[in-house]
Amino acid sequence: MSQNNGNDSIINKTANDVLLLSRNSLIVNLRFLDIALGRLELTASDHATLATDGRRLIYGPKHILRNFRNETTRPTRDYLHTVIHCIFSHMFVGTLVDRQLWDLACDIAAESTIGDLGLRVTESERQAEQKPVIDMLRYEVGILTAEKIYHYFREADIPEEDLETLSRTFKADDHSGWYGRRDRRKDKTSDQDEQEKHDEEAYDDSGSIPGISPEALEAEWKEIAEKIQDDLETFSKEQGDDAGDLMQNLRAVNREKYDYTAFLRKFARLGEAMMVNDEEFDNIFYTYGLRLYKNMPLVEPLEYKEIKRIRDFVIAIDTSGSTSGDLVQRFLQKTYNILKSSESYFSRVNIHIIQCDADVQEHVRITSEKEFDDYISSMEILGLGGTDFRPVFSLVDELIAGGEFTDLRGLIYFTDGFGTFPVRGPRYETAFVFLDNAYNNPEVPPWAIKLVLQDEEI
Repeated sequence: MSQNNGNDSIINKTANDVLLLSRNSLIVNLRFLDIALGRLELTASDHATLATDGRRLIYGPKHILRNFRNETTRPTRDYLHTVIHCIFSHMFVGTLVDRQLWDLACDIAAESTIGDLGLRVTESERQAEQKPVIDMLRYEVGILTAEKIYHYFREADIPEEDLETLSRTFKADDHSGWYGRRDRRKDKTSDQDEQEKHDEEAYDDSGSIPGISPEALEAEWKEIAEKIQDDLETFSKEQGDDAGDLMQNLRAVNREKYDYTAFLRKFARLGEAMMVNDEEFDNIFYTYGLRLYKNMPLVEPLEYKEIKRIRDFVIAIDTSGSTSGDLVQRFLQKTYNILKSSESYFSRVNIHIIQCDADVQEHVRITSEKEFDDYISSMEILGLGGTDFRPVFSLVDELIAGGEFTDLRGLIYFTDGFGTFPVRGPRYETAFVFLDNAYNNPEVPPWAIKLVLQDEEI
């Protein structure tokens, strides 16, 4: 027994030394990642392979040494793979995602990032098998973020056996701790399921760091990601230029997230609607009157309520080649769904939809839900030329001068951002909604509001 304990002690210490060597090698080559690489506490567990919960790097000593024996660079590569999951906030995900596809998407994003860095200390034989898949995905989706890869797989309907093959090609660590504790032990039959059971147990029995909530942990990793991006854009710019996937993923993680519904409702104004105002209705006096006078209330509920709604509004669509087709219709449909919601849409409206590339191609006035429905169902995209924003503002100014609007609250312009802006701002509020698949940060004039959305958010 003592000899076995002694062997286990040697195995544990050797595995720990291998991981410390891996960490030091990465810090020497990637100094801008020093905070992230040093953030995870090395935690051994007999049940684990390799995993993280954002606080610990949980590892199985025998698993680490087995990989090191087969390929000396493998533990270093896997260490970086796991840290990248934290930097890109991959584990902070809801339970409603397709777990198999999300795991695969995150692993591909991590492995493609490692390949971009081009480090000798992380070179691996598996890169040759990964390259055709990564090249194909870059062609299909562009920037390889986990979100984009995930949405691609959702649409592609890939056979189960192909997904399993891809998983084996890109997997480096276990993700079971990302989704919370689940009791699936009674269903475990295969060797793979048995390993997943052990990986889940590793999260349960390897200790924890008290006083850190999931929200605080996510905020901490977001701060680390922001520091890494700042470093790459300044002091380590040369390395950042050679790390395309890393920089683009950091921009995706660090970009501000927007609620388009809340954003659109900022343009609403107060108006009266025929509806019961529960906030100003006193239920006590109402029920007292019913008891005292037998179905004769002392007070009646107010039959109108002041709420914020949208009446006069302009939606401009950039119909140049980069924002054409189905995406435009989806944007209009999303905007329409928000506008017609009970708290933001008057029964009679004055909404103008303008299609424009370098010139105004179509101008339609909408006064009711039925007209909006009819327009959406038969809409055609017109133009597909260059992009010039000025014709839309000239047209709106003419409409205001002609009395077409009584209280124009604002204009939303859906575009890719690459066009000519007016020199002077209009008298009404203007917001440019950018479609930004490349995670760029388009500049707008100081008089305009900027909102950046990805196509999967529309």
